[in-house]
Amino acid sequence: MPTGTPDIAAVKLVEFPVGRGQGPHDVAPAPDGGVWYTAQRTGELGYLDPKTGATRMIKLGTGSAPHGVIVGPDGNPWVTDGGLNAIVRVDARTNVVTRYSLGGPNVNLNTATFDRNGTVWFTGQNGFYGYLKDGAVTVLQAPRGPGPYGITTCPNGAVFYASLAGSHVANIDIETVRATPLDLPTADQGARRVWCASDNSVWVSEWNAGQVGVLQTQGGPRGTRSEWKLPGNAMPYAVYVDDQDIVWLTDFGANAIVRFDPNTEKFTSYPHAQPNAAVRQLLGRSGEVWGAMSGQDKLLLIRTR
Repeated sequence: MPTGTPDIAAVKLVEFPVGRGQGPHDVAPAPDGGVWYTAQRTGELGYLDPKTGATRMIKLGTGSAPHGVIVGPDGNPWVTDGGLNAIVRVDARTNVVTRYSLGGPNVNLNTATFDRNGTVWFTGQNGFYGYLKDGAVTVLQAPRGPGPYGITTCPNGAVFYASLAGSHVANIDIETVRATPLDLPTADQGARRVWCASDNSVWVSEWNAGQVGVLQTQGGPRGTRSEWKLPGNAMPYAVYVDDQDIVWLTDFGANAIVRFDPNTEKFTSYPHAQPNAAVRQLLGRSGEVWGAMSGQDKLLLIRTR
């Protein structure tokens, strides 16, 4: 049973099987109520209809190994494809695939985010970040080398990425395109993914340290950085802040979804029914948090109310 004080009856976990061997990695709720997901092992973008459980697949190209997917301002899914070393746009209506090659060495593409100007920013674990604007890709070297992983845009338009190997968060100035590293209190904590709350605070999953951290980026005690240890031998992979400013994490150590209430500083753990769920990423919409269960070839829906 979940532990902690929140109303556990208000939270429900629902699993949706997808194709065997697909290795779903990231998810992105679609405007029409469906959910896009990357099938990393089969080089495809998938679409799940939660009403029926049916899926349809779109091949992204020879050598494809898609990592992240987000829905852009145009309503279409955009994919970071490490196998193709390209940003890939899929037309949600026609399934037409458009690839924007990064050129040069493979940066090991990870995830992407749109800024308020419609520019796509992306991370590459081999020590890069960059952007796609007006059909042209620019690749930049990360200031501290390898590690750029999760990336997010705050409500105020600021863009931040987490560096797993570099154990820091970086703020990208979208005007100068410079990335400025910001250190967290715990050294070598393994900042893996980041997400912004409604107050523009930046939440971080700390893979190595088994912690969740937060950076205050504006107002109040600007620059304040706090951390909390998850219960047990935690390995928090993903972090997502929902529309009620509740923080959700995926814990590989406990094979569980974890809820954190910043107001009470209480954790609630929801263990998976089967071993090795390996939920790689979380994303959501009002009343829903979605995840990709890469270890079980399923998508996960967390109904929060």
